[in-house]
Amino acid sequence: MKKSRGRTGRKRRRKHLKSFMNGVNCSHKLEYIKLKKWLKERGFEDSNLRPAEFWGTGRGLMTTKALQAGDVIISLPEKCLLTTSTVLSSCLGGHIESWKPPVSPVLALCTFLMAEKHAGARSPWKPYLDVLPQTYTCPACLEPAVIDLLPNPLKKKAQEQKVMIQELFRSSRAFFSSLQPLFAESTGRIFNFRALEWAWCTVNTRTIYMERPRRDCFSLEPDVYALAPYLDLLNHSPNVQVKAGFNEQTRSYEIWTNSQCKKYQEVLICYGPHDNQRLLLEYGFVAMDNPHSSVYVSADILLKYFSPLDKQRKAKVSILKDHGFLEMRGLTDLWHRSFSTMSLDGAD
Repeated sequence: MKKSRGRTGRKRRRKHLKSFMNGVNCSHKLEYIKLKKWLKERGFEDSNLRPAEFWGTGRGLMTTKALQAGDVIISLPEKCLLTTSTVLSSCLGGHIESWKPPVSPVLALCTFLMAEKHAGARSPWKPYLDVLPQTYTCPACLEPAVIDLLPNPLKKKAQEQKVMIQELFRSSRAFFSSLQPLFAESTGRIFNFRALEWAWCTVNTRTIYMERPRRDCFSLEPDVYALAPYLDLLNHSPNVQVKAGFNEQTRSYEIWTNSQCKKYQEVLICYGPHDNQRLLLEYGFVAMDNPHSSVYVSADILLKYFSPLDKQRKAKVSILKDHGFLEMRGLTDLWHRSFSTMSLDGAD
């Protein structure tokens, strides 16, 4: 019998499988070394979290010490956050402040991301940009033939999301053109549709909720979006509870766990009590054994199976619709309200 098939081989395979299930440490990779150095220069000190690859969730963060309920998972200084204040302090600021009608906070962040990505090595945000996904699996990024395979309620929302991004691009082209004095290359090549789609998905899938003061240079949409380098590597689980919010005393965005996490295991947070259709639509993934799983039923199907003799069937459908049981409500705004609720009561 070969050694690899004996007791020693079995132990070795079990040990390898266990280490793979717990996660493969990736902190030695150059992009993470540069990111941690960049964050440290901005005041971020952390010795307990390590980037790693996990079976089932992919890239995430592992803890090098056991976490107990009430422990701080991460505390990210304000200087590390990318907000609309960051955008206004950049070369884009003056153009945004003078542009009419005012751009939305989301468009401002998207524009900044596209401009910094174009800048490449010249961008002070390069260490962060280098670890952002280059592509996303949100339905809005899928080919029409793939979207057609989705369940009807999700397919409808995916198509609406796709159209929304297309409309955002169409309505923003004049604003993008106004930025030409800032660039040697044509703004048509820098701020193209694919670049905007990537930037929008980055904002929609990776931002935390953090209210900003109202400013006249932005439209009336809430300014509540902040990109949080390193923190955004934390993956979702519907079975954990956390609290999150901006700590005014430490001037940092912090997340506390309400659950235990063993040493060398993946640290998970909860993005909100979302079913798998919402998770796929907003983030591009689904959760195994999701306690929030639900099935969306259209009004047409309900009416089809209600008794024709039921005189109140339309009223019943109206009640269900008013309470959001027939359709998937708002996309980005609802998600951020969910994150806001989580920040206040730990229900994320």
